[in-house]
Amino acid sequence: MELDFSPGGAAVLSVSQLLRSVRDLLERRFPQQWISGEISNLRPAASGHLYFTLKDETAQVDCVMFKGRAAHLDWDLADGQRVEARALVTLYEPRGRFQLNVEAMRRAGLGPLFERFLKLKEKLGKEGLFDADAKRPIPDHPQRIGVITSLAAAALRDVLTTLRRRNPSIPVIVYPAPVQGEGAAAKLTQALATANRRAECDVLLLVRGGGSIEDLWQFNEEIVARAIRASSIPVVAGIGHETDFTIADFAADERAPTPTAAAELVSPPREALLARVAENGSRISRETLRRIEYAMQTVDALARRLVHPAERLRASRQNLSHLAARLSAAMKHEFSRFTSLIERHEAVLAGLDHQTVLARGYSLTLNMNGKVLRDDAKVKEGERIITMLAKGKLESEVTKKG
Repeated sequence: MELDFSPGGAAVLSVSQLLRSVRDLLERRFPQQWISGEISNLRPAASGHLYFTLKDETAQVDCVMFKGRAAHLDWDLADGQRVEARALVTLYEPRGRFQLNVEAMRRAGLGPLFERFLKLKEKLGKEGLFDADAKRPIPDHPQRIGVITSLAAAALRDVLTTLRRRNPSIPVIVYPAPVQGEGAAAKLTQALATANRRAECDVLLLVRGGGSIEDLWQFNEEIVARAIRASSIPVVAGIGHETDFTIADFAADERAPTPTAAAELVSPPREALLARVAENGSRISRETLRRIEYAMQTVDALARRLVHPAERLRASRQNLSHLAARLSAAMKHEFSRFTSLIERHEAVLAGLDHQTVLARGYSLTLNMNGKVLRDDAKVKEGERIITMLAKGKLESEVTKKG
């Protein structure tokens, strides 16, 4: 810092130097911290920045929340709201004005509750209580619907009106339980147990209208979440508005943004069902007619193949006659073939018969023992021999060989 010394020796600060020193001192002395108060004089700028005053019963301070931080708010600021702001204490040098630069904001009183909410959500999430594979399927066409809510709740009227409008043929059973205030969580748990014990419904709607986090807190209790997961009947949660989330929403098998949406989710519209029935009826009729036509064509084809018994007998007789003729011809052929074969064999045998040979002028010489003589060495002079002729035989004596 550059200082200007007066003739008397005292340092003289410029306005900028003074304000910058004060700003640095404030920011070092007061780091970011939570400050509670009431919103007033809210002035949203075209740039997206928010300007407002934070006040309590005895004091007030100017605040600014720049566009980048304001975009993270999931609710709308309004005058009169009690809030808690995490802010940096600083000084706006161009105006010499003390102000808070707000980094984050929450509704007053939500801090401890919201921390409880996050801790319980983390705990149950680690246990697998919210796992998608643990969710039960919601029936497409429930035979009976159960509703768990207060009899005085507007949410009950909304649900019943929606169910009556969409499908009045579905019976509805109400299991009454308080939805707000001390002890309501235990009553909600009892209602879930009663519905499961009686086992009258195919699906349960756990519903209530919107409200503050305090109003909805009973649906953030651990016993309610565990009762939902212990239910053998699928549970649809429709709690608060679309932006409201409770532990029960995460534990439920299905979460609907509102009670009305929960009723719509479990009740198929009657008109759509009737249209679907009509369409399926038409499809069945078309398919039945098609199958009848196919059957008629099959009957016609079979009729063309069908032969009168007399015609079948005639054809059989004709076929038998044809087979008999073929058999007769085959037998004649075989007989002729065998006759020729026998004749050939007879001729061969005849050619081999000695009588035939003898008839041609040949003779057959035997010794007295009846053995055929083919060599004169086999006979001696003076030995008697027999000569066989075609007719008769001669007996003679060998007088000379040579």
